[in-house]
Amino acid sequence: MTRFVQPLFGHVARRRWIHLILGGALAMPYFFVGTVIVSAVSGSPDVFTSPSLQLAAFAIGLPLAALTSPFPLTRPMSVAAVRALCGVDADRLADGPARTRAAKGRCAAWFTLHLGLGGIVSGMSLSVPPFATVLIALPVFPGMRDSGLGLPGVLDSSWTLALAPVAGAATLVALAACAAGCGALLARCAPALLGPGPEDRLAAAEARAADLAVRNRLARELHDSVGHALSAVTLQASAARRLLDTDPEFVREALAAIEDTTRRTVGELDAVLGVLRDGDTPGKAPAPTLAADLEGLLRRTRAGGPRITAEVETDPRALPSVISREAYRIVQEGLSNALKHAGGQVPVAVRIAAVDGHLEITVENPLEEASDVPASRRGGGHGLRGIADRARLLGGAADAGPVDGAWHLSVRLPLKGPA
Repeated sequence: MTRFVQPLFGHVARRRWIHLILGGALAMPYFFVGTVIVSAVSGSPDVFTSPSLQLAAFAIGLPLAALTSPFPLTRPMSVAAVRALCGVDADRLADGPARTRAAKGRCAAWFTLHLGLGGIVSGMSLSVPPFATVLIALPVFPGMRDSGLGLPGVLDSSWTLALAPVAGAATLVALAACAAGCGALLARCAPALLGPGPEDRLAAAEARAADLAVRNRLARELHDSVGHALSAVTLQASAARRLLDTDPEFVREALAAIEDTTRRTVGELDAVLGVLRDGDTPGKAPAPTLAADLEGLLRRTRAGGPRITAEVETDPRALPSVISREAYRIVQEGLSNALKHAGGQVPVAVRIAAVDGHLEITVENPLEEASDVPASRRGGGHGLRGIADRARLLGGAADAGPVDGAWHLSVRLPLKGPA
């Protein structure tokens, strides 16, 4: 019994029935316009009582509905209704308005089909239940045959009168079957008519690529800023612990550097997390530059004990903002990479110079042996890959590896943007 009742009166069938009635409601304005046209053409005063004229008005209204379907909100509203009421998977339906001619044509076909089937089922839903109720009640109230309801004469005989409730119940089942069939037809047609076309798939792929690019940039920012801060704080704390009893002044400077580094890093981390949380543009995240922040970066890093020499052979204030911002991150990651893999007591040399229309950045620190290259460096860790990504996005290049007993990071960025 359940196998029979569920397809006709189950949860899915009822929701699809509501979807059809919604289509019938949307069809009413077009039906009224069709009625006006039929009344003007036929000149008949019986346009609201003649079934043939009503069908003609309905037939005229459907093409009018198709003509108005290119309205931008038609597909988004139709997709929302199908997702909510027809039980169609969301990933099989397109998002946003129809933009191409083919998509608009499919949307027009869907709109016409929905309103057409919805109008038919809505009309039946209004007329069939009262008729079925009369048939079911007729044996109990036989006087209804003489009440002017226009019942057929075949109901005057006793045996047909006894079968009237069965006919009434069968009529209701037929209505439910018709609604279920029309609802299933719409659910089957929805992916073909409202589903994503090639242009929608391309737009979705571009949106995913843009989102991935933003997330990758945020990941680089987190790795470079937070990773450098943790490396610097670790070295500063280690040096302060070693010199706690012999050099209190150095310890005070190291603790001040730790405080400054963590404060700046918390601010950067909060801004980046705000981008992820609120969907703001990455441009709202803090953007330290060579001109404003290089000296502070070197000072905080030196507080951990490493001997850092810096040669800046160009005016950082004259650099394009994007070059200055990315160059700062490259220097920051280069220092972090040197301290993490070579230790806090090695000398590190930083050189920044403008040569032949390019900004050249080098970070170099000695290795104990020319062959003593950490595995993470040989494979190109996340930091080195991030540096290479930054350089490539700006049309430049990055290279890192052992040279003459030293680890040598070299980055070359075009000052006029990518070629």
